[in-house]
Amino acid sequence: MKRRGWFLPIVATLGFAFLYLPILSLIVFSFNESQLVTVWGGFSTRWYGELLADPQILGAAWISLKVGILSASLATVIGTLAAFVLTRFRRFRGKLLLTGMVTAPLVMPEVITGLSLLLLFVSMELTLGWPAGRGMTTVVIAHATFCAAYVSVIAQSRLRDMDESLEEAARDLGAGPVRVFFDITLPVIAPALVSGWLLAFTLSLDDLVVASFVSGPGASTLPMVIFSKVRLGVSPDVNALATIIIVIVAVAVTVAGLLLRRQAKSAR
Repeated sequence: MKRRGWFLPIVATLGFAFLYLPILSLIVFSFNESQLVTVWGGFSTRWYGELLADPQILGAAWISLKVGILSASLATVIGTLAAFVLTRFRRFRGKLLLTGMVTAPLVMPEVITGLSLLLLFVSMELTLGWPAGRGMTTVVIAHATFCAAYVSVIAQSRLRDMDESLEEAARDLGAGPVRVFFDITLPVIAPALVSGWLLAFTLSLDDLVVASFVSGPGASTLPMVIFSKVRLGVSPDVNALATIIIVIVAVAVTVAGLLLRRQAKSAR
């Protein structure tokens, strides 16, 4: 029993150390005075100043933020509609095909997704004249395409667990399908949609492979810029950028946890 009592804490400690020690070292070396990321030259915030004065990084971060918000919003709308159709309409022609099209991006390699979208955009430009070249528009469409699959899965799980008698009662009282959806269904599944939007935003912000295929000059996202910098060697300003992102995520998670705890206390 004693061996079992020591085994789990040791394994957990080693696991957390494997996950978080590299992140901790990255944060520490973001305050390094030396330009060499592996040699400590003293404490300094120099690289944060250079990072905030770098127009390439700031421009890429702004593009990634806009792409993430637009693609996540578009993916939430498409994924919600697809989930509603698949869960509420039991049988219709083409349901199996629609199910496959919705879930295909979940298992398809990103290289295949990016290449197929690139060929689609080139064909559309040759035949329709739109989109004219590759830019932020094509990146938003590409990200919304594969993010909608994740939103659809989350929304479907919530719709299946929802009590359909609420919708039936609203219809019995004379409400039309559209009003039932906006007054009954949408408020019930709203937390799932928020989760799907956040997941889609995170996936869009983190994507590198698909964006590399469908982006063009002037539409480089933040992961693309970071990857181009890392290929030439890790620079301290990249450590500073990663530290800022970690702090933002940590603050967001902490605030979300406090809000959930407050809601749980108020519910009790």
